[in-house]
Amino acid sequence: MVEIESETLTFECETGNYHTFCPISCVAWLYQKIEDSFFLVVGTKTCGYFLQNALGVMIFAEPRYAMAELEEGDISAQLNDYKELKRLCLQIKQDRNPSVIVWIGTCTTEIIKMDLEGMAPKLENEIGIPIVVARANGLDYAFTQGEDTVLAAMAHRCPDKISIKNAKVEMFSSSNPTDFSSKGKQQESQVENKSFKKVSNFDIGKNSIVQNLLEFTKKTSASTINSLTMKADKALPLASKSPENQNGTQPTAKQRLGYDETKLEDTTIKHPSLVLFGSLPSTVTTQLNLELKKQGIQVTGWLPSQRYADLPVLDEDVFVCGINPFLSRTATTLMRRRKCKLIGAPFPIGPDGTRAWIEKICSVFSIIPVGLVDRENQIWESLVDYLKLVQGKSVFFMGDNLLEVSLARFLIRCGMIVYEIGIPYMDKRFQAAELAFLEKTCQNMKVPMPRIVEKPDNYNQIQRIRELQPDLAITGMAHANPLEARGISTKWSVEFTFAQIHGFTNARDILELVTRPLRRNQSLEGLGWSQLVKVSA
Repeated sequence: MVEIESETLTFECETGNYHTFCPISCVAWLYQKIEDSFFLVVGTKTCGYFLQNALGVMIFAEPRYAMAELEEGDISAQLNDYKELKRLCLQIKQDRNPSVIVWIGTCTTEIIKMDLEGMAPKLENEIGIPIVVARANGLDYAFTQGEDTVLAAMAHRCPDKISIKNAKVEMFSSSNPTDFSSKGKQQESQVENKSFKKVSNFDIGKNSIVQNLLEFTKKTSASTINSLTMKADKALPLASKSPENQNGTQPTAKQRLGYDETKLEDTTIKHPSLVLFGSLPSTVTTQLNLELKKQGIQVTGWLPSQRYADLPVLDEDVFVCGINPFLSRTATTLMRRRKCKLIGAPFPIGPDGTRAWIEKICSVFSIIPVGLVDRENQIWESLVDYLKLVQGKSVFFMGDNLLEVSLARFLIRCGMIVYEIGIPYMDKRFQAAELAFLEKTCQNMKVPMPRIVEKPDNYNQIQRIRELQPDLAITGMAHANPLEARGISTKWSVEFTFAQIHGFTNARDILELVTRPLRRNQSLEGLGWSQLVKVSA
């Protein structure tokens, strides 16, 4: 059998079913990311069983999500959906008092045409808590697209500059004194208004308490520095003073103390606002923020934010960049609805992807990146032990979570050979930079281009796996045990969804997951157990 190396990426589309989790599983990581939220899944008992089994709910954990189970009376329209949802939301408000309630629609709400978007605004006004509606149902391609639906719905709730300005004007106008008919009442109100203005001026504006505290700190530090400089000028004799400056003047005490008046100006943001979208653990977001900060780029905000009140400002002057390849719907919403500018970059998965991601953002802001090559080489040197295990090994992606292209590109860079990349759904526009980077990586590593199969038919994939006999198959949980029984080492693709795989330092976690089956096989071979299950079984 002669293998023909393809010089370009080949795309195929089959008509296979989606062997993947339900998208309502996004609740598992989103309720932990948005700390003051509550997720209400509107579905049947099957949805509740899935959440209980998949998420491993403990009795005493009291997680911030719940099920609104639809029964026969709801489906046959014998009950009032609005009253039932109002009762549940009032109970949630009384027990938890969240800052936002997220309704997760399911397949059943789609089938019975439940108008969640129509009920949410009315109920929101009654209970006084924002309600975000996201239809994360099984009609999506992959379970990770549930997060995409939630973030797209939450993007509509992000403020803009006009709304913030109007809010400040309303707060300022509400603080003005009212007109009184009698002069005596006006004179009495003047005294009250003086004290009222002192309080109102402290409250006006967004985060005014923090701003006033910072101003107070600046004034205090400035006065302290001035007093120190006066004491230093008096204490230091003329003979002990520093040499003259270039212009012939004596250096001031502030200069001798190392105080730089331009330091505050240097910390201001000198580039347009940058908002990153995608749910990541706080430790990973901090790492990415620090990597960009090293290049002089300040991240304005994240979508989603840890608290609902801290959602970033979105308008036509804001640049946005995604960190996961399954967020195409959110990207479309940010561009079309909020008029943001999308930065099309490879995703920060692996050292090579993180470097390309930062370089793309720097190029948009006309910033020359510094030290990225050394940073990437340092990470590759720390992965030598893992690279020795994977170099020359082959891998086959069956397709499950839409992370396949980015993971395949990273593994090719590690020295592996990728036979096929199965993916449930491919948005070529949103992943254009990643696809181009994959093609470039294959050319640099001098390996054949992998096939990219959208909506793969699992029966045909099993036949191809039997012919190719890859060293590792990254697959869903449904096919792992059957492949293991036929002598194919497997790894669950869902593990890459919940692991920390973004950024420079987390590349080790990716290789730890990939090499675990390979290291297990080596250990078994050392014990003389080369084959645990007969192929004919």
